[in-house]
Amino acid sequence: MAVIAVTKETRGGETRVAATPETVKKLAAAGFSVVVQAGAGIAASYPDADYEAAGAKLAKTAKEALKDADVLFKVRAPEAAEIASLKTGAIVAAALNPHQDKDTLNALAKAGASALAMEFIPRITRAQVMDMLSSQANLAGYRAVIEAAEAYGKALPMMMTAAGTIAAAKVFVMGVGVAGLQAIATARRLGAVVTATDVRPATKEQVESLGAKFLAVEDDEFKNAQTAGGYAKEMSKEYQAKQAELVSSHIAKQDIVITTALIPGRPAPKLVSAAQVASMKPGSVLVDLAIEAGGNVEGAKLGEAAVTANGVKILGIPNLPGRIATDASALYARNLFALSSLFLNKEGAFAPDFEDEILKAALVTQGGAVVHPSLLAG
Repeated sequence: MAVIAVTKETRGGETRVAATPETVKKLAAAGFSVVVQAGAGIAASYPDADYEAAGAKLAKTAKEALKDADVLFKVRAPEAAEIASLKTGAIVAAALNPHQDKDTLNALAKAGASALAMEFIPRITRAQVMDMLSSQANLAGYRAVIEAAEAYGKALPMMMTAAGTIAAAKVFVMGVGVAGLQAIATARRLGAVVTATDVRPATKEQVESLGAKFLAVEDDEFKNAQTAGGYAKEMSKEYQAKQAELVSSHIAKQDIVITTALIPGRPAPKLVSAAQVASMKPGSVLVDLAIEAGGNVEGAKLGEAAVTANGVKILGIPNLPGRIATDASALYARNLFALSSLFLNKEGAFAPDFEDEILKAALVTQGGAVVHPSLLAG
């Protein structure tokens, strides 16, 4: 019986956990033995007793949990001590941040691990249930609006009272991926007037379907600004200048701006300049969801709520899904449970097929080497 280990998250105050009692029960039913490090789920409100009741064995330390593990499930990349405790050939599935965290990548390779970067799960139909970027971005988009509403000193919906009318807040969402769409939907539910922009033409209909207005320079480059995988291409400087001109006057009128633009393996594009921030009204709020990739907003600082000279708040909150750890863990754990089905053959025996298109796309280290083409090119 193959053993799956789940250890405590120790990087950057991470509150999520890679398995929940729900998925432990499902993994056990699928034929896996699950070992959970004591306390792994506490920050996400999953007590040890619930894991035991679901069929998991508890280990006091990460080293103990990993002793016989064939698979390690993590939210973030394992630490050096965990990597040193891995069996040769063990599978590691986590958000590895492989383009930036080369040290961990090389350590995993040196340890002989078959490491799967959950960020690299391909955007194909059969992999949708394993797509952690989407499951976590959905919650990040929701939480971004909640954080913005908390920082904004006014109400979001229009309110008509005996003392007069309060105008609805104007919310502008830049980048209409999974996070952006959820931000639009959440802001609309809270009663804000919402506009949104994206470089991909397909998003216009999605934005309008949620009751928001779309804003973009719709030229030929815009019409061809999406990869086959559904990601945004980096736009030319000329297009960026035209788009900046269009949105500058728009940003000046907004109460809340939420930026979500990311380019896989590259620094986040700068969407909002210092001059645009300076044009905003005192008390306005910007939330930069791309802060961990360098940020979309000039002046945004990782882990800080900066206030500009003109009274604009710029929130650079990392790991927004971690602020909804219970739900974020539940969704991510289901992503990993779905992935685990690829580790079994038709007879239910542990026999991972790394030629499977999903595993092949996510595999970053194997047999003592870094193997992913995008990482070798760099």
